[in-house]
Amino acid sequence: MCYLLRDVTPHHYRDLDKDTVTKMSNTSKLSRFIEFGRKIVAVGRNYSEHAAELGNAVPTKPILFLKPTSSYITAGNPIKIPKGCSSLHHEVELGIVIGQRGVDIPENNAMDYVGGYILALDMTARDFQDEAKKKGQPWSLAKGFDTSCPVSGFIEKEKISDPGNVRLWLKVNDAVKQDGNTKDMIFNVPFLISYISGFFTLEPGDIILTGTPSGVSPVVAGDVICAGLADVTEIEFKVEKK
Repeated sequence: MCYLLRDVTPHHYRDLDKDTVTKMSNTSKLSRFIEFGRKIVAVGRNYSEHAAELGNAVPTKPILFLKPTSSYITAGNPIKIPKGCSSLHHEVELGIVIGQRGVDIPENNAMDYVGGYILALDMTARDFQDEAKKKGQPWSLAKGFDTSCPVSGFIEKEKISDPGNVRLWLKVNDAVKQDGNTKDMIFNVPFLISYISGFFTLEPGDIILTGTPSGVSPVVAGDVICAGLADVTEIEFKVEKK
């Protein structure tokens, strides 16, 4: 008995070459990074003016910390001030979405591992962080609480031609608080990917938060944070008490 095998390729893929179809499939998967990404690697003090505004020395190598993926929130969900926090700060950042697995990635090949980008907020319980720093303790509570990582939707790699020269801005209740450019990063994107992959295996869907420019400030319940990445995307989140 013979069976007729029919082409089950979606009709909008049939006229495309194999490489294009693969790329579209990968992009579709990466757009769901929140669902399967395993870690958020964040970089502290990657802008000299931000380091200075908090009274910190400019680092000679990247300062890394981790945020749990449970800290993600997307549009329509509020940022919730963690219990006991009296000084919650905003930090707007360019996020890198990793597109393929990599270990010890050479800096000159690092951009091949970029699958796309996001705009993110690294919400920080500054009072928790200050106390932890004084005691030499980790920043986990200050940086990893629920709702501490609001993010935009996935941004295709091609929409940002140069991640080393893109404007980041943030407003609180329509007042501009942060207005910077990734060209002022101490450690650029290729270097960060290479450096981080020497310690942590980078996997598809993982996020690297590349640091924040100066202008961080406290927010309180009822405030509305709006942030943007050049003219590519904008996000808006309301702040609430937990």
